[in-house]
Amino acid sequence: MAKISVKKVTSKCEMDDFVRLPRKLYAGNPYYVPDLESDIYDTFDPHKNAGLEFTDIQPFLAYDEQEDVVGRIVGIINHRANEKWHTLNVRFGFIEFIDNPEVSAALLSAVEMWGKEHGMEQIQGPMGIFDFDKEGMLMEDFDQLGSMITIYNPPYYPRHLEALGYEKEVDWIQVCIEIPKEIPPKYARVANLAKEMFDLNVRKLTHADIYKKGYGRKVFELLNQAYAPLFGYTELSGRQIDEYVDRYLPLIDKQLIPVVENEKGELIGVAITMGSLSHALQKAKGRLFPFGWYHLVKALKWKREEKVEMLLIAVRPDYQGLGVNALFFNDLIPIYNRYRFRYAETGPQLETNVRELSQWKPLNPTYTKRRRCYKKKL
Repeated sequence: MAKISVKKVTSKCEMDDFVRLPRKLYAGNPYYVPDLESDIYDTFDPHKNAGLEFTDIQPFLAYDEQEDVVGRIVGIINHRANEKWHTLNVRFGFIEFIDNPEVSAALLSAVEMWGKEHGMEQIQGPMGIFDFDKEGMLMEDFDQLGSMITIYNPPYYPRHLEALGYEKEVDWIQVCIEIPKEIPPKYARVANLAKEMFDLNVRKLTHADIYKKGYGRKVFELLNQAYAPLFGYTELSGRQIDEYVDRYLPLIDKQLIPVVENEKGELIGVAITMGSLSHALQKAKGRLFPFGWYHLVKALKWKREEKVEMLLIAVRPDYQGLGVNALFFNDLIPIYNRYRFRYAETGPQLETNVRELSQWKPLNPTYTKRRRCYKKKL
């Protein structure tokens, strides 16, 4: 049997190997969408990732007898999440490995031991530091194109974990729809009722709204309220909110981010959607320079892909079930048609979130790309 060694990543050279491993593992795979390598480096930089203020994180690499890198993993202890949910969990994330059970076993064992050394009692993953990070191991639909916000992995990954005694904790699924040419009557009717009965108004944010009037912060504070009860969620800190506002909102066409306000002008709902960058990221090969930026700008500005990503929908808890989602659909469907999007796909949604999933029924949805968070007692 081959001898596998696992080492903590401590040098820049080792971090380069960590970041670049997927290039080798997914070479020629038409469904894998690479991360921007600069984003992975930033994950481990406390100056660029405010989540590290309350998180311990340790990357590992697996080597074979020839000292070739054959796997990677990260151990994550989110102290804020453990305090909120009254747990002692170590998370694993960024897991990649060749199809060799010794490699996967060695990687997970390294995080298990690291977690025990820090007093943890259970391991779970794949997860990130924060709920908006990529999470959940792909369980099916391995022949479908991935996205910029989701994990893609080969079919053998879940088999390896289950052989090591890992069990299901939660599953997420995605919703895919063909964009209708007309607004479904149910949405139009409910949207009109919501406007009349609750005096709700849909509008689009301007650059001045986001940066001068504080709406960028308001959007993420609303996400904190709406997502607070969801599995594993920890509220964004002020510094994290500022990072998200500065990093992501400038990229997104503001026509694709409707917000809903009540009669007092309070923000009570937001939908964050954007054109897919999957093919553009594949062409960029994970790098902005020298030419990767061109493919991304082209997809955002000039030649959009056929799919729009419905990244996040959040409604203030006291307004949930009052037609806010219908207002979003009523606004976005004509815009999607004008932009010539043919399909829309949500981000991963908890399979237990029945209310969220049921809203898609008038659009004849396809439920796809099941992903799983595994757990194991230490």
